[in-house]
Order: sequence, then C-alpha cells, then structure tokens
Amino acid sequence: MSSPDPRRWWALAALAAAQFMVIMDTSIIGVALPGMQRDLGFSPGGLQWVFNAYVVAFGGLLLLGGRLSDLLGARRVFVAGWLVLIGGSVMAAAANGAAVEVAGRAVQGVGSALIAPAAMTLLMVLFSGQPKELSKAMAFYGAAAPAGGTAGVFLGGVITEWLSWPWVFIIYVPIGLVILAVVPFLLPAVPGRRTGLDVLGGAAVTAGLALAVYAIVQAPEEGWSSSNTLLRLGGAVLLLAAFVAVQRSLRNPLMPLAIWRTPDLAAANLSMVLLGAAWIPMWYFLNLYLQQVLGYGAFSSGGALVPMTALMMLLMVTVTGRLIARFGTRPLIVTGLAVLAAGLGVLSLIEPTGGFLTDVLPGSLISAVGMSLVFIPATMAAIGGVTPDRAGLASGIVNTTYQIGSAIGLAVITALATSQGADELSDPAALTEGFQAAFLGAAGVALAGAVLALITLRTRRPAVAEPVREAVDA
Repeated sequence: MSSPDPRRWWALAALAAAQFMVIMDTSIIGVALPGMQRDLGFSPGGLQWVFNAYVVAFGGLLLLGGRLSDLLGARRVFVAGWLVLIGGSVMAAAANGAAVEVAGRAVQGVGSALIAPAAMTLLMVLFSGQPKELSKAMAFYGAAAPAGGTAGVFLGGVITEWLSWPWVFIIYVPIGLVILAVVPFLLPAVPGRRTGLDVLGGAAVTAGLALAVYAIVQAPEEGWSSSNTLLRLGGAVLLLAAFVAVQRSLRNPLMPLAIWRTPDLAAANLSMVLLGAAWIPMWYFLNLYLQQVLGYGAFSSGGALVPMTALMMLLMVTVTGRLIARFGTRPLIVTGLAVLAAGLGVLSLIEPTGGFLTDVLPGSLISAVGMSLVFIPATMAAIGGVTPDRAGLASGIVNTTYQIGSAIGLAVITALATSQGADELSDPAALTEGFQAAFLGAAGVALAGAVLALITLRTRRPAVAEPVREAVDA
C-alpha cells in the first residue's frame, strides 16, 4: 500500500469547501430575487431563469466536465472551473440588465460543472491508497453538498438584509481566489490521458440534457401537452439517442458505454435521480411554508433549517461510514429512501396555523436521517467499481443524475402543488393544501426509490467495506 499523502486532510477541506460553494450557488440567490427583479427589470416569468440558467448549465455539462477531468487532469480542470466560476460571479454581480444576469449565472454553472467531477477525482486519488480512510473522507465531502444547499438560504438572507443582492455573487470571488492559492500546495497533479475529446458526443449530450431540463422547467407554465413542451422533449430524446449512437461508433467516446456494466452503477444512479427528485422539492416547499404560511423572514427561515442540516452533517460524518462498513451500501440506500418518505409523510401533516416545533422540526429531522443514509452510500455504489482513470466520468454521471433528478422532481412537484392551491399567495389554507400535496408527492417518489433500490441494487458490500470495518473496529 502506498504511503498516505500528508496533505490529504487539508486537501479534503479545500475540496469539501468547493463542493459546498457549488451547491450553495443553487440556493443563495433565492432571497435576493425580488431585488434583482426590481433593479434589473425581470418579468415575473423571466425571473426564474436566474435559478434555471445555473441548473441547466450545471446539469447539462457535468458529464463533459467529468470526461475533461479524466482526459486533461483533475487539478487542471478544477483550477479552470474556479476561474470560470469567478468570471461568472463577477458578471452576475455587475449585471445592469436581465440578459447579462442570466448569462452570468450560466457561466457560473459551466464553472461548477468543471469543479464538481474534478473534485471527486482528486478525492479518490488522495485516498485511493488509504481505503481505511476513504469512507470517512467521502462522508465529510458528501455532507458538504446538503449543507451548502441549506446554508445558501441562510447566508442569502443575511447578505441581502445587511448588504445588497450583488454580494451573493461577490462572495465567490475572494473564496475562489483563496482556493486557487492553496491548490499548488494541497492538491496532487493528476496526469490526464491524451486520447482525444469526443466533441460531437459532448455537444449532443449537453444539448440533450439542457433541452430536457428546459422543457421540464417550462412545462408547468406552458402545459405538459403543449406543442412547445412536446417538441422540446422530442428534440431532447433525439439528441440523447444521437449521443448513444456516437458513443457506439467512436474509439475514444465521451462516455464508453461499457462503463454501465460496472456493478451497481446504473442502479445507484437511479437511486440518485429519485433522491434528488424527492429531497429538493422537500427543501423548496419547506422554505415556502416557513415564509408564506408561518410568516418567517428570510433570515429566520434559513435558521429554521439549521437543525436539519446540522443533524444531517453529524450523521454523515460520524455514523454513515460505520454503517457502510457493517451493512454495505444497499441496505442503507433502501432504508434511507424509506425513512425520507416517512419524514415527508410527517411534513404533509402541516397546518395553516402550525408552528416550527410541531409542524416543521419532526418531519425535517426524520428527512435528514433519510438523506444521511442515502447520499454517500449511493455515491460510493456508483463510483466504487470503476477504474481510477474513469473516476471523473463516473462522478460526472452521478452528479448529473442527481441534478437532473432534482430539476425534474421540482418541476413535477411544483405543478402538482400549484394544482392544489400553492399559487394562492393570499390564502394560507390553500397554500398549505398545496404544500401538503407537494410533500405527499415527494414521499411517493422516495418510496418508489426505496422499492426500486431493493430490486435493482446488488447485495454485496463495496470493495472498501472490509478495510473500513477494520478501521472502525481498531
């Protein structure tokens, strides 16, 4: 076994910080949206693209980012991603119109799509020779994602209240520069494989995923059976089919289809799709319930989500690795999705005259337990069987499925909630009924995920399980 890199834990902190910031970028802008609409002239329908432009670019380019990480070297792509993210942040902060703001957000998404898979590859390189520590490192890194999503709501409220909305983007500049400064000292230089880049395949899969996300996001407004929605979805299917055809014909494709023969890769990614489709709507509508029904402000609403985040991070860092070592990934994924469904079921009991302690805290904590049992095991199941030279690609795939699942789930659950009254802003009872429907719908998604995981995942433990067990027992 190779000697451990003495910088590995400091490097892990930098990688987790990057993951935290990438995911926080999806949520930190929420509280700032009214100020952007007022200052930049967004229409009510166009305002959503401050969020969607980032998600579409991020989800659509993750697969390409993972492949670039393998081909060009993970550290090089990680640095390039931060340079792009900083540039997009400056553009978004300095925007004087709606079009520039949306463009800046899209550039931020491109940078994040380069950072996320490269960070995962670097983590695997740093700890590949130390399997006893890999599960702990994955737990720490994995906890950064949901923590970033929730922290974005809280920090967005603080920044917007005490400064102004451009600062939700400016904050990325100094943090990005600090991370870039420590890269040469902490992160290993990972050589790439100069085998050529599948530009045609990259264009097809990126356009296909982006068009699919765009169609689903727009569908609640334009109608699921409208000609625009059907044409976009049909175009997405054709582009993705063309991508598969290109992959079959090339010697060095963007995504070698043989990677899907890796044990549990497909099943784990299916679990990640359904996890995102249940978890993101839960977080979104819980925040709306706190603000629109219970009357919480942006700052207090973010604070109300802190217990959920703290419990989730605590379990991921201290418990999940031990459970993986003892039981393997499959039981945790199945159980976690079932627990998440139970937590969402509890949240569906919210009342218009409810309170934090009775209506929010119990269900949110149960949901946090479920999330902590699924996210890391599903990620490990998805990437644990691939060879090191394909770690970036596998990471790109699992990040893509989670983001696409999140976008699809939020769009579908939003349509369900709206049909049940979630758009009646002046009627707390109708709002609550819509939010109840959203939580029940998300619970159904999580429960379906538990059943499918039970059927599709294998029962074997991951390769790192026994070493982790030894580390835990030592």
